Amino acid sequence: MKREGLRYWLGTGAALLAGLLLRLWFVAHMGRVAGDGLFYGEIAKTWLQHGVYGVTNAGAAPGSFVVRPTLSRLPGYPLFLAGCFRLFGVENYRAVLHVQVAVDLITCCVVSALAGRLFGRRARLWVLWLAALCPFMANYTCTVLAETLVFATIALAFYAFARWQDAGLGYNRWLWVVAAALTYSVLLRPEQGLLAAAVLPAMLGRSMATTRRRARAWHSALPVLAAALCVALPLLVWTARNERIFHVFQPLSPRDASDPGEVVLRGFGHWYGSWAIDFAATDEVCWPMDGDRVEFFNLPRRAFAASTPAASQDMRLRTAALLDDYNATLTLTPALDNRFAALGDELIHVHPVQYYFGLHIARVLDMALRPRTEMMPVADEWWRWREHRAQSAFALLYAALNLAFFALAFAGFRVWKRNNWMSFNPPGQRGYRELVWAMAASVVLRAALLLFIDNSEPRYTLEFFPVFFIWIGALFAEPHKVRREC
Repeated sequence: MKREGLRYWLGTGAALLAGLLLRLWFVAHMGRVAGDGLFYGEIAKTWLQHGVYGVTNAGAAPGSFVVRPTLSRLPGYPLFLAGCFRLFGVENYRAVLHVQVAVDLITCCVVSALAGRLFGRRARLWVLWLAALCPFMANYTCTVLAETLVFATIALAFYAFARWQDAGLGYNRWLWVVAAALTYSVLLRPEQGLLAAAVLPAMLGRSMATTRRRARAWHSALPVLAAALCVALPLLVWTARNERIFHVFQPLSPRDASDPGEVVLRGFGHWYGSWAIDFAATDEVCWPMDGDRVEFFNLPRRAFAASTPAASQDMRLRTAALLDDYNATLTLTPALDNRFAALGDELIHVHPVQYYFGLHIARVLDMALRPRTEMMPVADEWWRWREHRAQSAFALLYAALNLAFFALAFAGFRVWKRNNWMSFNPPGQRGYRELVWAMAASVVLRAALLLFIDNSEPRYTLEFFPVFFIWIGALFAEPHKVRREC
């Protein structure tokens, strides 16, 4: 017994060490602070130095500056950065990345702890190894984005849900851990409200799972309603702040990440959404717009596919001319934006089914299944084998690994379903139907939301992985316990 325990703890230590080395390698070789990361950092720095949640812009006089409040980003990640800046120095982004490494390893421990609670010690160790060595989550520790913290809140919410159930429901301490995880998750990214929408109804269902509890419905529901109130309170404060400063009703952050009064030109986005599918389009066309060149040769044929060859050629020429006019100034003016909008209307008129259905489904599939190399020096058009054989081969292997995680997760889901969502540790004593349906709902709701996202980014589906690791644990439950449940 002692020897078995020693092997287990040695395996745990080895998994965490391997995970640490992997993440430190990513930080050392692929650490990146750019774009949204710098904007988050500017908010955190302004918050610390001037006591204003906003950004600092250059003033009219040389050397002067103006502090401008903002509501374009929720305060969860800037709060994390402000804490890191306070401890390690303002704009010390290297320290931020190392803290994210620690947070991600804690996430690995949390998902493995839940897998162990549900499926036994062997599942716990296997899940820890899989999570620690998963390069997709590890890769995001090396960039200043909220993803690493979002993974942690997802894992903690489901772990605390299981502990709350095991502790007898009601007002035990794990209820408040669930509330804290859900609250911080939605403050990190606005779409994380879907996590609360998946977890809180499931908890409510669990609270009324017996006849005795249904007979006292209001009393049984109060703890979950209290948790929901905890989730809502920070958003009410944020909404009140935005109303007071900007005189707008904005309970989350705007979809276009803009502040009131900023000019938002939507014609380009309308045109882009009428044909775009993959991450290559996002990286080469969407992000460069209004500041960098957009090359015509990066557009796919469907960007000017009209009803006849002659009409397609005409649209091709007009699109090329429009991009030439934009590239001459690198500024998206209202006149250019209107021309983009007109091209988008033409494409939608010719291909309405593609626009309203096909493109949305294709974008979600691309976000879920493409190689997750967007943070690596790998070409966006990874499928062009003749141009970069080594990169294409690596991308194919990465795609296969990503697909393997999806396949293992759904296989584990089926195994657990066959055993009626019961605990394997010990076998058959507790059922976790509401927990597993909360997990499934979080995946389905997120996939449904992504149907309405035009810019395809694979990171938007990484939030599936904390749930996937837990489901995979069912594949490693001890065989004799599985048979006992069948």
